[in-house]
Amino acid sequence: MSDEPCLIAVIGAAECDAGLRRLALEVGRHLASRGATLLCGGRTGVMESAAEGATIGGGRTVGILPGRDARESPPNRFVELPIFTGMGQARNQILVLSARAVIGIGGGWGTLSEIGLALKHRIPVVLLESWDLDRPDRQEDELLVAATTPEEAVIKALELISYD
Repeated sequence: MSDEPCLIAVIGAAECDAGLRRLALEVGRHLASRGATLLCGGRTGVMESAAEGATIGGGRTVGILPGRDARESPPNRFVELPIFTGMGQARNQILVLSARAVIGIGGGWGTLSEIGLALKHRIPVVLLESWDLDRPDRQEDELLVAATTPEEAVIKALELISYD
């Protein structure tokens, strides 16, 4: 195993229902229990619940925020280390390129863009009650998998990470 930190991004909508919040909380908790650092967009919804779960589990959290400062882009209260980009949605590129794997929970168009960016850069993506995606050419992509539980999502994400 590498000495490189295990940074896992959790992505999803800023507005979500209680079911997705619960899934995100559990994903964050499972990541923390396995020593991973949680990366997220630093805002509300799935991002906040995942960061809360990681905090409850004793893990570390990093928020990659769209604004230039906390006034413009207030991080949620569970983000230990906020990184302000001033890049708006372009921060999605920074978020996924900073991660070893990505876990998508629910989500909208922003989440879909993060999934696409991750796969374009060959970063594994695990989907949990998120987009149902197939390539137009019907080729399988071993870096895009689905999970049915938060624990399975974390296990699959960690298994997909290749250590040198």
